[in-house]
Amino acid sequence: MVETTEKQLTLQDFLNLPEGDENLELIHGVAVPKMAPKYFHISIQRVLERLLEAWGGKQGRAEREWAVLLRRKDQDWVPLPDVVFISFERLPAEWMENDACPAVPELVVEVISPGQLFGALTARAADYLSAGVMRVWIVDPQARSLTIFYPDRAPVTLTGDQALADALLPGLVFTPAQLFQRARLPGA
Repeated sequence: MVETTEKQLTLQDFLNLPEGDENLELIHGVAVPKMAPKYFHISIQRVLERLLEAWGGKQGRAEREWAVLLRRKDQDWVPLPDVVFISFERLPAEWMENDACPAVPELVVEVISPGQLFGALTARAADYLSAGVMRVWIVDPQARSLTIFYPDRAPVTLTGDQALADALLPGLVFTPAQLFQRARLPGA
């Protein structure tokens, strides 16, 4: 287990921390532990990763819990999104390092965990968009919804059989109902 302190870490200090039992994010110069996901959460992550891989495996990478090097409010920020998709245009297929994602992904997905608030993730979505991410999805397992955040327009929330279709991800089409059914959530 890695201890976190209030000592301000540089990006390099953070990246040099030893791997431990906890997943950490760099927020305002502090290594902050990320909550360990529960079963419904990881089921949704797995389904989204598989959907993105099936759709875009020849176009980019879809990964779960991959740290991303970003900037937020003029500070280094290393969030650990639940799922990311990054095209080979932004990060070439030949790149093969055991490092944090060094380029800004097109898509970041956050799944709401028990105890998390939609409003807090909305603020985080705005930070992702400010850092150059083109789409942010917030998946709410309780409400059975998927909210899409755009850099240039208001968010859109999809539920039930409303299809997700986006010019940024041409050909990727699914509904929240399909997502939650594939994740085998009770009542889906």
